[in-house]
Amino acid sequence: MFVDGDCGFCLRTAAQIHRLGVDVQARVLQDQDLAGAGIDEARALREIAVIDAHGAIHYGYLGWAAILATGPWPWRALGVVMGRGPGAAVARAAYRWVSENRTRLPGGTLHVRCRPPMPPERP
Repeated sequence: MFVDGDCGFCLRTAAQIHRLGVDVQARVLQDQDLAGAGIDEARALREIAVIDAHGAIHYGYLGWAAILATGPWPWRALGVVMGRGPGAAVARAAYRWVSENRTRLPGGTLHVRCRPPMPPERP
């Protein structure tokens, strides 16, 4: 998993991921050759990027589904549910909410990339 090293929430999450028993290594994306790994840097700054065991790249909620799928029951089952059908719709909405509110969550920072886009000002 590749996380934004300028995002406190992302770093805190990466530091705690081992507690789930998943088989994943957390890396700060600013320290990696993203282009060489096939990762879209602009997208990786907005969404978590994960390369699975088969070399496929997943972003956002699908990245979390791939992470959870490497863990023990029940995380593995949750990862499968998150990647398909109605579970994917729920996972997408949950990921979006967390992403938009990560400055308010434990470890959140006010770094510009961690803030959701500001709505346009009204005249």
